[in-house]
Amino acid sequence: MKVTHLYFLLIFVSCTQLYSQKVWTLDECISYAIENNLQLNDFGYNMASNKETYRQSIRDLLPTVSGFANYFVRYGRQINPEDNSIVNTDIFSNNYSIDGAFDLFQGFQKINTLKASKFLYKATKEEHLQQKYLLAFRVMSAYYDIQFIEGLITISEEQVEISQTNYNLVKRQVELGVMAGADLYEAESLLFTDKLTLTQNENRHKAAQLTLLQAMNIEGENDITIEPELEALTVSNEDGPMISDSIFTKAKGFMPSIKAQNYRVNAAKKQLAATRGSLYPSLSLSGGIGTGYFETITDSLGVTVPFRDQFQENRFEYIGASLNVPIFNGWANRSRVKQQKIAYERAKNTAKITEQELYQIIQQLVQEYNALISETAQTEKSMVSQRLAFDIAQKRYEKGMINAIELGRAKALFATAQNQNLQAQLRLRVNTSTLDFYRGLPIFNIN
Repeated sequence: MKVTHLYFLLIFVSCTQLYSQKVWTLDECISYAIENNLQLNDFGYNMASNKETYRQSIRDLLPTVSGFANYFVRYGRQINPEDNSIVNTDIFSNNYSIDGAFDLFQGFQKINTLKASKFLYKATKEEHLQQKYLLAFRVMSAYYDIQFIEGLITISEEQVEISQTNYNLVKRQVELGVMAGADLYEAESLLFTDKLTLTQNENRHKAAQLTLLQAMNIEGENDITIEPELEALTVSNEDGPMISDSIFTKAKGFMPSIKAQNYRVNAAKKQLAATRGSLYPSLSLSGGIGTGYFETITDSLGVTVPFRDQFQENRFEYIGASLNVPIFNGWANRSRVKQQKIAYERAKNTAKITEQELYQIIQQLVQEYNALISETAQTEKSMVSQRLAFDIAQKRYEKGMINAIELGRAKALFATAQNQNLQAQLRLRVNTSTLDFYRGLPIFNIN
């Protein structure tokens, strides 16, 4: 038994290690997040609720049919249902009927309500898709943050390695009496500073991993492994320069947020028409069939007529129509119409605000894109220049021509240039991916 338990324990540990060692791509992270994000489920439930409301609005067009049955035992003085005479006895009776009704005209309220519910259902579908895109952007941002910090860790490790090499060099020089002990303290201080920076970046990396794990709703895990290398970003101008108006025109045609608001405008318009329908007369048709059994109905011998005979003899049918004309109800209907007009105007205004916000976002992204293109090129040149300056400073330091403080300054400038270039590349990648999304390119694999 102990061997068996140990065997299953080893299998469990192996599976856990394989899971934690899985290398996640961006598409895999987004797909997992969409399948497991709890907040996204709320929008799915809202969509399902509106779908059922739409289906019910279709069924509301059908006639209504109801069955009726009762059972009575009357005590004391009462009217005999057979001859309307006054009797003082207990009477048993029961009745059965099937009734139906159909609305012939209600000011097109049901038709307009059906159309409104259909638009609202479509709006919630688009809002559900919009939330998927927003979640995908959050996951993408967290994913690239991890890649950026991993790049910082690589730079920090290089800095620590350089500082460690210099510290060992100075230590040997001090032991040989070529350099003073103060130089060793300066080299050690630079080494500790670089190690602290490395530790801080490692802590930032854990925090970034946690952000991604929370966005994906992965429980029971503290770290995640993603694709380690940030591929070189190539900017192509085959489609021409980035122009806000043209990108906005494309985005407006497919963005779920825009389509959802337009559906809500159409729904509000139909709801207004349905509310106006309450000002018109309504006409309905009804009919039914029924029968009953009464204990007081007797034959010539005074014997109660059997149930089967009464069921046939007491049968009745009816058909009728009713007309309802609204005359005055405290202006309640007209007040509801006015309120619905306001709701319609508010929906149109909200749609305009949504379009305006989308245009402003695209406008800012295009401006940032143009700035990042030049910024990335400048940081690339600065990094190359600072690399050369540091190499020269390193050689001069090894020859004793400069002290550790001057070397540390050159090394810090080189690390800053690396960080700035890495950050500019990451920002440009996120910006380009976002603009490509608004241009209608398949950035996310979302159904």
